[in-house]
Amino acid sequence: MTQNFSWLHRGTAEIFPQPTESDSDMVSLEKRLANSDRPLRIKFGIDPTGSEIHLGHSIPMRKLRAFQDAGNTAVLIIGDFTARIGDPTGKSEVRRQLTAEDVEKNAQTYLEQVRPILDFDTPGRLEVRYNSEWLSKLDLANIFDLLSSMTVGQMLAKEGFAERYKKENPIFIHEFLYPLMQGYDSVAVEADVELGGNDQKFNLLVGRDLQKKFGQAPQYCLLLPILIGTDGVQKMSKSLSNYVGLPEHPSQKYQKLQQVPDNLLEQYFELLTNLPLDQLPQQPRDRQKLLAREIVKQYHGEEAAKEAEGGTEASDIPEFSLSGIEFPTKLFSLLSASGLCKSNAEGKRKIQENGVRLDGDRQTDVDATFNDKTEIQGKVLQVGKNKFVRLIP
Repeated sequence: MTQNFSWLHRGTAEIFPQPTESDSDMVSLEKRLANSDRPLRIKFGIDPTGSEIHLGHSIPMRKLRAFQDAGNTAVLIIGDFTARIGDPTGKSEVRRQLTAEDVEKNAQTYLEQVRPILDFDTPGRLEVRYNSEWLSKLDLANIFDLLSSMTVGQMLAKEGFAERYKKENPIFIHEFLYPLMQGYDSVAVEADVELGGNDQKFNLLVGRDLQKKFGQAPQYCLLLPILIGTDGVQKMSKSLSNYVGLPEHPSQKYQKLQQVPDNLLEQYFELLTNLPLDQLPQQPRDRQKLLAREIVKQYHGEEAAKEAEGGTEASDIPEFSLSGIEFPTKLFSLLSASGLCKSNAEGKRKIQENGVRLDGDRQTDVDATFNDKTEIQGKVLQVGKNKFVRLIP
C-alpha cells in the first residue's frame, strides 16, 4: 500500500536531492522513509543567539515533530559553539560574538519554549545535543582538513558574503568557518535528513559534502519557507516588531494573530497548524479568529484559547498609562507603579525569580532602566502567568 506523505510536503519549499534519469540508483526521501529498517535521524540546529523563539522559528520544529510522529528520531542540535560566531547568512555585517554564559542561558529558554511542540517523552524520539561536544575538540589539524574542503571562491558565492564583498564590508576569516562547522554537525550526528530555512541551502549542501568526505551517506535536505511577519511585508523578526513570541501571554498571542493580513492567512494555516486547508472558513474574519484560537490552543490549551478569545473580543487586556511615569525609570519601579507588584522590593524579587516578561521577552536585569516611554509603549508587561498590562502613552 502506498504511504501518504502529505505531512512531509505540507509547507515544504524544496526537498533535495531528487532522483533523476541519469541517477537511477538514487531513491527519493519518500522511498527512504517507507523502506528504511530503522528510524531516520532528522537534524535541525538552532543557535541560541537570543532568549526568545517566535512563530517563524516554530516551523522547522513542527516539521521535526511530524518526522517524530512518523517514527523517526529528531536530533535537535543546540549550537552552543557555533552561536559564539553567529550564522552570517543574510547579515550585512559581522555578528556580535556571545559569551558561553549568554549561550547557555538562551539555550535553556529555547528548550523550555519548544516543549509544547516536540515529543520529549517517547523514548527514542528526541536527542538534544550541544555541538561544543565535538567542535570544541577539533585541533588545528582538523580545522585545516575542514578548510581544505572548500575554496574561497565557493565561500564568496554564498549569498550574504558576495553582497558584503561587493560593498567592501568586512568579512572575517572566522565567519568562513560557520558553514563548515554547521556541516560538520551532520557528520558528528550521522544525520539522514537536515531541515533548514530556504535561506540555508548553502549550509545544508556543505553538510552533504562533508558527509561524503568522511565516508558517510549524504543527507537529504528539506527546506522550509521563511514566515512573513504580522506586518504582511517583511520576514517575522523581533527587531521589526512584527512577530508573535512563543512565550507571550495567550491573550497577547490571540490579539496579534486575529489581525494577520488576509493575504497571509493561508500561509499561516499551512505552516503553523495541521488544519485541512480545504475546510477553512470562507470569510477572512472567521479565518483570523480560527487561526488565533488554534495557535493559542497549541501552546496553552483549550481553556486558555477560549479565555483569550472571549477576553480579546471584549478588549479587556488591562492597560496602564505611562503619562504619570517620570523617565528614566527602573523596571522594578514600573512593576510597582502599574500594580503588577505591591512594592519595588517585590518587583526586584520577581525579576530575580525570572518571573517578569516584556512583550514575552524574559527580563533578568534587576537594574534595567527605560530612558523614554517610546521604548516600551504598546508593549505588554507581565508578571507570572496571569498578571499583565499593556503599556499605553
